[in-house]
Amino acid sequence: MDTHTEIAMIDVPPGRVTLSDRRTQRSWTVDLAPYRLAAVPVTQARYAQVTGERPSTAQGDLLPVEGVSWLDAVRFCNALSLREGLAPAYRLHADAAQATWDTAADGYRLPTEAEWEHACRAGTTKARYGQLDDIAWHRGNSQERPHEVGTRQPNPWGLYDTLGNVWEWCWDVYDAEVYGTYRVLRGGGWFDERWSCRASVRRRSHPTFRIDDTGFRVARSGPM
Repeated sequence: MDTHTEIAMIDVPPGRVTLSDRRTQRSWTVDLAPYRLAAVPVTQARYAQVTGERPSTAQGDLLPVEGVSWLDAVRFCNALSLREGLAPAYRLHADAAQATWDTAADGYRLPTEAEWEHACRAGTTKARYGQLDDIAWHRGNSQERPHEVGTRQPNPWGLYDTLGNVWEWCWDVYDAEVYGTYRVLRGGGWFDERWSCRASVRRRSHPTFRIDDTGFRVARSGPM
């Protein structure tokens, strides 16, 4: 897979996913239309190609880009859309911590939390779609560093690194009443214990927050 200069997109079928939150003991079900999701997280090479920037702590073209905020990810999506002649999905607000999503746009965007979990599970029902050491880089096998994308086994739909390696930003606000503008992160990362690398685990952070275990992958609406 050439992850330097292109983003391979996987067709994700429609479906229904039930999300849950351990803190509130709440669960909710979301119906999903078909969409497309990148086979791997955005690499440092691709991020640099689009933005001219290399923000990551650990450097390597095929390593997942990390040290990027939710806002960085949103800006990348818009820049990539313009580069490919697509309509940008986001309009950034003047306060620089918010964005509006144009759901009719055909450009790149972040997956919703429900889309992320549906794609991660890929029709499976357990906490993980395979044996953790085979599918994910986590604290027990990563030597406490990120690894090149696509080097563990993919899930049944051909998606790599949805668990482990880097946490992935999603579009959704985590809990506006309690955490304000904090956005959802999913998937666990290279520094996380085994229990954190599960399809249902949720994390949250401010949209301007940057850290070396957090990246993202892109989505597009509709089938190919």
